[in-house]
Amino acid sequence: MSNTATAELYEANLTERESRVSDYFALLKPRVMSLVVFSGFAGLWVAPGLADIHPFLIIVSMLALAVNAGAAGAINMWYDRDIDAVMNRTRGRPIPMGRVDADEALSFGIVMSFFSVLVMGLCLNWVAAGILAFANLFYVVVYTMWLKRRTPQNIVIGGAAGAFPPMVGWAAVTGDVTLFPVILFAIIFFWTPPHFWALSLYANSDYKRAKIPMMTVTAGAQSTKWQMLIYTLILFPITLMPYMLGFSGIVYGLSAALLSGFFVVTAVRVLMSDDMKYARLMFGYSVFYLFALFLAVMIDAG
Repeated sequence: MSNTATAELYEANLTERESRVSDYFALLKPRVMSLVVFSGFAGLWVAPGLADIHPFLIIVSMLALAVNAGAAGAINMWYDRDIDAVMNRTRGRPIPMGRVDADEALSFGIVMSFFSVLVMGLCLNWVAAGILAFANLFYVVVYTMWLKRRTPQNIVIGGAAGAFPPMVGWAAVTGDVTLFPVILFAIIFFWTPPHFWALSLYANSDYKRAKIPMMTVTAGAQSTKWQMLIYTLILFPITLMPYMLGFSGIVYGLSAALLSGFFVVTAVRVLMSDDMKYARLMFGYSVFYLFALFLAVMIDAG
């Protein structure tokens, strides 16, 4: 074989390996993972006793959280491969496209779930590991396998799975859970429905095609919009609780008031208009909102 042919074969194999790695990385839902890790780090950052934790263990705890969240996402993609194939938003995922075998994705998710919990328990503590394992099971079993295809409350109840990271981060440092991380949990829990319902408003045809009983499908757009507004109004005082209870200072208090106030404004704009651009804007802002809110928590504690 000539040197040119050998080089071409090597490049082809390298490209194939890189493509396979990228496909497995896509299984981890990296955009979702980034929010999970950030909120988990915020819980860790504000926990008392952080200075006593070795920086290497902080990195390990966040890697375990990231891998666990990604592993749950991989199992979710395995289970939802049939509906992912018919939704425009998800049909490009690795399993529907045939780039990753479904059984391989399931095995990958289970193994990574197990080892991430084991590493968290052995390197940090078993309280954090227990919460991590529970969050994983809640997302996979309660949300993905039980609620998602059965009830319009799928996001309301199942959204709890994404609210656990601040508690994991806190427990990784302290070995316990107190009121402050519970409030951070509540913030994400009440943020989740309006966040996902904003998405479902402009992706409603996808959910109808996949026969997923999202609120927009079962109750209609207008009812969903009212519920989005209600949740943003409930969320407003909850975001102020860290300041009112003395867990955070004025920097967070002002930030929470401004950010949450504008979140309510976006919900009102969605309610008052049939133009889906406002739903898209609210969805985009909701992601920024949560990042900014938890960044304010960290700055105030820093």
